[in-house]
Amino acid sequence: MTSPTPDEMIAALEAQGNFRVLRRLHPIEPMREVPTGARRAVLVDVETTGLDPSKDEIIELAMVPFFYSANDEIVGIGDSFSALRQPSRPISAEVTKLTGIDSAMVAGKSIDPADVAAFADGNLVIAHNAPFDRRFLERFCPALAENPWACSMSEVGWAGEGFESSKLAYLALSSGFYYDRHRALNDCHAAIELLSRPLPVTGMRALAALLASARGTTLRCWAENSPFESKDVLKLRGYRWNGDDNAQPRAWWIDVREAEIEAEKAFLCSEIYKRVLPLPTAKITAFNRHSDRILPG
Repeated sequence: MTSPTPDEMIAALEAQGNFRVLRRLHPIEPMREVPTGARRAVLVDVETTGLDPSKDEIIELAMVPFFYSANDEIVGIGDSFSALRQPSRPISAEVTKLTGIDSAMVAGKSIDPADVAAFADGNLVIAHNAPFDRRFLERFCPALAENPWACSMSEVGWAGEGFESSKLAYLALSSGFYYDRHRALNDCHAAIELLSRPLPVTGMRALAALLASARGTTLRCWAENSPFESKDVLKLRGYRWNGDDNAQPRAWWIDVREAEIEAEKAFLCSEIYKRVLPLPTAKITAFNRHSDRILPG
């Protein structure tokens, strides 16, 4: 009598309806020949010494290129870029605990910004939490400000697809796989795996949903100098607070589609300010989305 294979044992467990087996993610091998007509995008992830791009530094950077067809389906990946970097100050124990990276691992290591720019090569750059990664990477490699960017965390409607969190590890576990977390290259492969899969409610591939968002144009509207007592109304409507020290107004803001901007302005004037007044807005595309370069025009 032959022993059942792992796949047969998994199938038997899951057929009972009381078990769900998680599988370790094994990244696919890089393709040697890119299909004709395939487009290239780059999934990036950074590990850093902290959360503030104005003073904290990148200690690890991974970039994994992938290729997708004209109907926005991932058809393969390319050779990855992964490197460590020694920061100007020792890595804290908290960061080492989170990332597994300590000062000894990065001693003498460096990353050339020119190599980063050449690898990205003007392609769409995707990060899972792009507002974080983009600010760090544009400071480290200013050439990346010229690339279009997209966020696999916020530009896919995970909540509407039944996911209770858009964090990468949660999405992976909910999708039936696990991986070694908090190392940049592993995070990149996990995000690509998620983007390659169909979403559970709409059936649309996650990459197609992401690209539809990235290709669109939105307008940012700021509720500058809004009354303090209106904050709960604004939060309920989806506004977010900008308290960072950047060039944008220190105010509540929301991003809406171009067709919705006049209605949004009318809401602010009637419900928040109780009078008609000019309101600052800015046009947003993949070239400035998730950056600090969104300025009222």
